[in-house]
Amino acid sequence: MAVALRRHVTPEAVYDELIAARRGDSVEETLARILASWSVGEGAMPEWLGLGEPGYRAMMAHHFPYVDASLMAAGGRAVEPTRSDEMEDLRRLLQQNGSGDESSQPWMVEILIAGCMGADHLWQDLGLWCRADLSKLMNDNFAPLAQRNDRDMKWKKFLYKQLCESEGIYVCRAPSCEVCADYRNCFGPED
Repeated sequence: MAVALRRHVTPEAVYDELIAARRGDSVEETLARILASWSVGEGAMPEWLGLGEPGYRAMMAHHFPYVDASLMAAGGRAVEPTRSDEMEDLRRLLQQNGSGDESSQPWMVEILIAGCMGADHLWQDLGLWCRADLSKLMNDNFAPLAQRNDRDMKWKKFLYKQLCESEGIYVCRAPSCEVCADYRNCFGPED
């Protein structure tokens, strides 16, 4: 029997109820934060978290089987169809570097791609509560990528830099990051 989440004002309260209703996989803490923020209109995630309705319902049934998924569904921004090539490039990068639970990985790939379509820091667009949440998501689900970000570059910049390098595009004008005038834009704090 599905449990209907009570309507809450705070993402923390929604998170607590989701955690109480989860199956027990480690990815569920991160998913619960994303869902909690999304359900109260925070973050920049699209409708159905970018999974489409069937994918969203399957993800909810798998990770939060006692939650009525239709009560969690929130609206969201539309993803621009002109960005489909970019999304496909990100999908390929993430799929080639997956390391998490194989049953959850396709959902995490699509959720991360949807977050990359936002205009803010990736952790904020996803509705996560701090950058450390995103680092945990990356380490748990995309360890090969996370290990390559050994200088703690901002995640969205890092992912797009990986895409550019895979195509042989090196847009940085400076010979190294340390002497670049934009160093703080890539490596500074994410406030």
